[in-house]
Amino acid sequence: MKFLRNRFSEPRLSSSKVLNMAEEKIFVSLDDAAHEVEVAITRLALLHLAFSKTLIEELGEEKGRELILKSIMEYGKRVGERIKRGLPDLPKYGVHKEKIGERVYGCVLARIFREYGEQDVGSFYCYVDPAKSMAVEPETKLIHNDCAACGDDYCTFVKITTTEKERADFENMRGEWKNIDPRLAKGLKDSKKYLERV
Repeated sequence: MKFLRNRFSEPRLSSSKVLNMAEEKIFVSLDDAAHEVEVAITRLALLHLAFSKTLIEELGEEKGRELILKSIMEYGKRVGERIKRGLPDLPKYGVHKEKIGERVYGCVLARIFREYGEQDVGSFYCYVDPAKSMAVEPETKLIHNDCAACGDDYCTFVKITTTEKERADFENMRGEWKNIDPRLAKGLKDSKKYLERV
């Protein structure tokens, strides 16, 4: 059952209501459910930024970034393994605002990276897309044509064939992984304009 309403128009569930959930079936609106997912995605973005910042501060720019990418490769492999087992990839609601055609608007992760002024390392998170797709099907990769975390207005994706070298690098977690997705490797688009939108 879906209830649509403004998520701020009514109070959230009280803690006593939550404690009695075993006794009573509770329905939440689609807006409330999406909001709760957005809260979790915000925390995921903050965790990514915190780990990334710590790695770079402790190990230096080059080694820190290398380990961030290696960690995202591993993360993508784990996500891909779950997808192969028939488990869901992303929640249906709350990760982004809307999808129109092939364009995905309002990515929560991109918004948080921008809010903290850390889009450069934040956008490393987006390497999960080629990693998870290669974990599912090594012969192809899902890459970005546009990336909101890199300053584009939305995200778009394309699935293309991988090279033998890309497959070997992914399997062995080595090589120039940063170049697996040319849009992400390019980095922030018009950084000054991007920062003005914050």
